[in-house]
Amino acid sequence: MSVIQITKNNFETEVLQAKEPVLLDFWAPWCGPCRMLSPVVDQIAEETAGVKVGKVNVDEEPELARQFGVMSIPTLVVMKDGKPVDTRVGVQPKAAILAMLGR
Repeated sequence: MSVIQITKNNFETEVLQAKEPVLLDFWAPWCGPCRMLSPVVDQIAEETAGVKVGKVNVDEEPELARQFGVMSIPTLVVMKDGKPVDTRVGVQPKAAILAMLGR
């Protein structure tokens, strides 16, 4: 599955109503560590069945960033049943992200 751009307009449908776990990547285009993490997140989206992966551009969606208390980016949040169950700040290795997803 490809990465979905998450906005306040599709957040409820794509994240809160999702049947599968959702990995949210809070990022910005100017953020070097975010650019390092992005290919790993893309790879997880392509390779991992039963998981939805979404990216939230904090410059374009400050309300969502505030809602999740994002102070530093990149921030990864795993959502299950519409609730955050795990959060990590900073670049994470692929294995750590898969562990967050219970894979």
